[in-house]
Amino acid sequence: MLQAIGLTSTPRRDRPPAVDDLTFEARPGGVTALLGATGAGKTTALRMMLELEPGRGVTYFRGRPLHRIAHLAREVGVLLGDVPGHPARTCRGQLRMLCAAAGVPASRADDMLDIVGLAGLAHQRLGTLSLGMERRLGLAAALLGDPHTLLLDEPAAGLSPRENGWLFGLLRAHAAHGGTVLYTTGDPKEAARTADHVVTIDEGRLVADQDVTAFARTRLRPRVAVRTPHAARLAAVVGREARAAQRSVEVVAEEGNRLCVYGSDCAEIGETAFRHGVLLHQLADETGDTGPAPAAGTASGTASGTTAGTASGTASGTTAGTASGTASGTTADSASGTASGTAPVPPPASRPAAGSPHPLPPPLVPRPVRSPLRPLRYELRRLTGVPVTPLVVAAVLVGSAVLAAFLARTGAAPLPAALAAWPGLLPLPPAALGAGLLGALSFGEEYRHPVLASGRGTVPRRLGLLLAKLAVTSATALLLALLVAAVDFGVLRLLYGAGAIPVPENWPGLCVGWAGLSAGCAWAGLLAAGVFRATAAGVAAVLAVPVVVAPLVQKALVGPSVRSIAGLPGRLRELAWGQWPYETDRWLLAAARVVAQPVGTALVLSVTALTCAYLFTGLRRRARW
Repeated sequence: MLQAIGLTSTPRRDRPPAVDDLTFEARPGGVTALLGATGAGKTTALRMMLELEPGRGVTYFRGRPLHRIAHLAREVGVLLGDVPGHPARTCRGQLRMLCAAAGVPASRADDMLDIVGLAGLAHQRLGTLSLGMERRLGLAAALLGDPHTLLLDEPAAGLSPRENGWLFGLLRAHAAHGGTVLYTTGDPKEAARTADHVVTIDEGRLVADQDVTAFARTRLRPRVAVRTPHAARLAAVVGREARAAQRSVEVVAEEGNRLCVYGSDCAEIGETAFRHGVLLHQLADETGDTGPAPAAGTASGTASGTTAGTASGTASGTTAGTASGTASGTTADSASGTASGTAPVPPPASRPAAGSPHPLPPPLVPRPVRSPLRPLRYELRRLTGVPVTPLVVAAVLVGSAVLAAFLARTGAAPLPAALAAWPGLLPLPPAALGAGLLGALSFGEEYRHPVLASGRGTVPRRLGLLLAKLAVTSATALLLALLVAAVDFGVLRLLYGAGAIPVPENWPGLCVGWAGLSAGCAWAGLLAAGVFRATAAGVAAVLAVPVVVAPLVQKALVGPSVRSIAGLPGRLRELAWGQWPYETDRWLLAAARVVAQPVGTALVLSVTALTCAYLFTGLRRRARW
């Protein structure tokens, strides 16, 4: 059972809260509709349940608040609006990435694609999907963890009747298996047709909490929709005949030449129009909504707003009829046409059946809910699932090879600079720039396409996600640096011969410096993008290291050195528990000398400052892993 208690959003700029002391529950085994007009606070209420919006109140999922649930993906499935994801990622790649974040087997992605009818579009890019296909993919993502509760925001908005029927059939099948379904809608007839329980809100407050039978009886009324160029004349005639027959008939004038007649049927209205020679352009049965509307207006305020008299038969024969049946809240729907003023509940045959044509995925086998490999698998699938990564690597390799050949030919740079393709005009070599760009994209894409933030049930803890991203980006940066060095070395030997390009004597120190530069730039771009939530900020931070920070460090280090770090490896060996090979001393000394350089010191200071900023801004909120 889902229980929302006292949800109250934080007001903004002296405005009333979008959700104000909202309390209701959604029971298992049924479909609950959260009904309200645009701006009533439906989406804000859902986001507060998922702790994505600040405010007061608590939501219990089977007796536990959200932050007390160990494995959220198996408790809550979420679909909030469009499916967020990189437009170049495939449907299968998107679901497999979410499987890694949710800790479920990757084969679950193929099962879900088959369930929602997207097996033939598994390799289709997200940017090419239609609205209906995108909604199917979003529902597949919500069902990945085999959740007990589904929260969906306007799931049927913009769908065709066929897609609409399929969607609610699957939701009803989920409820029939004991699950809880809560979705928002602004259409009362859709709620009466598809839900078992309806919670109505207006301006963030609870208006009604009813089962569907009571909702249809009190909220919906059958009416006759009439469109005629003589609307005022027909309204007066219908009202006069109703008073003469002492019948309760109400005529409401709407925009244009449209009338809505309550308490009558099409046959009576048609005969009346025929007898008095009134031309009709439309005559149809509808079901009107008598609930709160976004913009309330009264028919009595217009000249054509005459309503039929009641059974009391007063001389004036006019009453102030409210325009409760606005055209925005109506669809062509069958009604009984009786004068009782209540709308029938859709018959069971018109409701989606609880099961057979909408099979649900097989239940998941319980597995350990915590694993350090979950964020690591997610980050690997995120990195390799889009063509941006291979394009950046290819551009770096080609650019480095061209620059290395040019620098070696002119002899304008020493051999290490030629191998690194680092001319004096560039602040950083292409390999370091590429590593920084990949690091910035790692967090920048998370905020541009918030795959994890949209479904709170799969959001990892920020610390676990940070460690996974640091590990993957550093490994990618080291691999890129190795490829660049190998390709440049091979190209130079191929062009100028092996004798002209010898192996440098101090190659251990050069390797350490090269690896540290690439990994440091990747981390700087990653952390800056995580702090400022933009890829451009990550790239700017990488460029700021040699352009801004390094000159400041160089000025601070100007002057003779009083002490030396010679003998540092030996002193470290004395402090260590075990003994490492003496060859390691060379690598440690080379790393220390690299850090002592202005660029190395600037990079260490930048990464340290960005790490502290990320920990302060990112980890103070509630997290998941």
